[in-house]
Amino acid sequence: MPIPDPGFVLIDLPPIPPDVLESYHDVELDPYMGNQTRYKRFSQYKMTFDKEDGWGFALLPPRAYTAFKEFNPVAGGIRRHYEPISVDFTPVVKVVSDGPLPLDDGEDWQINVHQNRSRAFSDKPGQLTPEGVHQDGHEYVMIAVLARHNVKGGEMRLWRPGKDEPFWRGTLLPGQAALLDDRAIMHDVTDLQPDGEDAYRDILIVSFSRWKEKWYGEEHDSAVLAGGAEAPAT
Repeated sequence: MPIPDPGFVLIDLPPIPPDVLESYHDVELDPYMGNQTRYKRFSQYKMTFDKEDGWGFALLPPRAYTAFKEFNPVAGGIRRHYEPISVDFTPVVKVVSDGPLPLDDGEDWQINVHQNRSRAFSDKPGQLTPEGVHQDGHEYVMIAVLARHNVKGGEMRLWRPGKDEPFWRGTLLPGQAALLDDRAIMHDVTDLQPDGEDAYRDILIVSFSRWKEKWYGEEHDSAVLAGGAEAPAT
C-alpha cells in the first residue's frame, strides 16, 4: 500500500534519548561518500508483526552495505564497510512502523538503518546527497533529523520522476521526519554551510523493503557486485 498522494508525510518524532544523540559524536568517517564530510554507522534488521505487540525487530548479522549503481552512481556496485550502530534506534522506527507508515503486516520486512552525521567547514560544504536527485530503490524511506548545530542549508527537495523542478521543498528541523514513497518520488538535499564552529547535522535514514524481495544477504550483494547496473524487478 503506497503512501497517499503526494507520496510523502511529515511527522514529529517523540523525544530522542540523550544516549542516542550523544552517540553521533563517536561515528566514524565515511570514506566512500560525502567528500570527507560525512560520518556513518550502519545496521540491518528483520521486522515481524505481532497482533499484540506490533512490529518487532531482530538485529541481523553485520554485512557490508551494497547499493545498485542504478540508485547510487557515486558509490553503488561496491561493498562499503561501516561499523554497526552502537545504540538502539528501533523505538524511533517503531513509532513509524506502528503508526503512519502503511506496512503490510501480513509480510516480514527488512530495514537498513543509517546513522549519519554531516559536517560543514568554511572551505568545504557538507555534501548531503552526492548522488544527486535520486531514489533509494526501496518501498519506503524515512529521513529523520535529530540535530542541527551551527549550520545553514540542508533543504530537502522532492521531485516527480522526469520533472525539472521539485514539487516540494523545505528544511526539516530536529525532531522532524519525512516518510517517502520511494517508488513514486525522488529526493535530494542541498549542501550544508557552516554558521559557527563545530557545524554538523545528525540524521537517521531507514529504508523499508519486503523480506521476500531479498535486499539483505549474499544473493543481493552478488547481484549488486555483478555489474551493479539494475535492481531486480519487484
